[in-house]
Amino acid sequence: MTGSIHITEAALASLIGLTAHEIPGVVGMAPANLKEGLSRVLGRANVSDGVVISKDAQGDLTADLYIVAAYGVSIPTVARNIVDRVVHTVRGQAGIELKATRVHAVGVQRA
Repeated sequence: MTGSIHITEAALASLIGLTAHEIPGVVGMAPANLKEGLSRVLGRANVSDGVVISKDAQGDLTADLYIVAAYGVSIPTVARNIVDRVVHTVRGQAGIELKATRVHAVGVQRA
């Protein structure tokens, strides 16, 4: 039996968001845009909040993650751990190679 599998950008963003939450030193995700911020204020947070998936003209995907780091952790170390885990998880669970994975630490908070 032949067919095809299509993984939506929303599903990919959810997978990436769940993966990022597993990393020690990540307190949570920050709204990536005004729409996300309003949804959060209204109580409609999603696991994909703080994750932006972009597709370039060649169809390559990039992921931008907006995180809040725990106070006292090494932000560069946390960011590297996120990138490593996200790349591994997306490749293994979705069969997708990301062109780039960028972590934006937009806040620091006590855990």
